[in-house]
Formats: sequence, C-alpha cells, structure tokens
Amino acid sequence: MEVLGAEIDSRRLGAAALLPVALDMLLLYVLRVWFEAHPRGGTATGWAAALAAPDISAALNAMHDDPAHPWTVQELADRARMSRATFSRRFGSLTGQPPLTYLTWWRMTMAARLLLEPASSLDAVAARVGYTSEFAFANAFKRHFHLAPGRYRHQAQARARPAAIATATAE
Repeated sequence: MEVLGAEIDSRRLGAAALLPVALDMLLLYVLRVWFEAHPRGGTATGWAAALAAPDISAALNAMHDDPAHPWTVQELADRARMSRATFSRRFGSLTGQPPLTYLTWWRMTMAARLLLEPASSLDAVAARVGYTSEFAFANAFKRHFHLAPGRYRHQAQARARPAAIATATAE
C-alpha cells in the first residue's frame, strides 16, 4: 500500500509505468489473503471457487494462456481430467456459465484491451483472440459489446484524450 500511495502521489519518472504494476500486486495480495481465509472444500461457488478447484482451474488456465486456440469442451475436459459432461456441469455450477460462453467472454475482454493499443490492427487483434477473419471477429465483438470494434476504439481514445491533456497540463 505504501508503494502504491507513493506512486499515486509521485510525478517522478516512471510513475505511470509503476502504478499498474503496483495495482496488480495489490490485487494478487488481496486474492491470496482471500484464498487463505476461505480454504478449499465446502460448497463455495463463483470465480474464486473455480480458481481454487484444481480441475477447473486447469481448464481456465489453458483458456487464459492460449485464447486463440480453437478450444472444444472435450479438450478443456481433458485438461481438467474429467468427462465432458461432468466437466461442463462442474464448470457451469462454479462459474455460472458454460465453458465456451466463458471462453467467448474472455476473448472479448482481451480484444477490448488490445483495441486500446493504437498499433494493434483489427486483423491482429482478431488473430490474437482466436478469430480467423476480421469479419467474424467484428461480428462477435459487436454482439458482445453492442458496438463495432473500430467505434469502441474511437470512443475509448476520445475518453482518454481529456485525461491525457489534464496530465500534460498538470506537469
């Protein structure tokens, strides 16, 4: 917390780069404490329970590590060392959604973040999140966010401009 506070108050060189790292560390510490306070077993559900379950977390980690892979429920079940039906049932009961629905959500979340990088072309973003065509990706993105990827990028950049101007004038 002290490091985070110091970086928030700092105008020193590199503060902008250190702030996201400090926030990531804080989140990991909070999650670690939460997991230690809520031991495995029991009837917990939700993302924390899914991540704490070694079988389901193996499938989640596979999706997170390689979202572009054309995952099937069977492949994910194999990662979890479960039958397809048991895996689907357990994944759904812990996360509240079927495995491939989660995969689509994860891909769209990653795509939204990648679209904020000005150098990322729509085609490159599509490929990184598992779509073989820009058209298929754009349709999935629009279905998920109710906004075309280009418009999403434009609106995000427009929101970022006033913050960048305020930061520049404060320095």
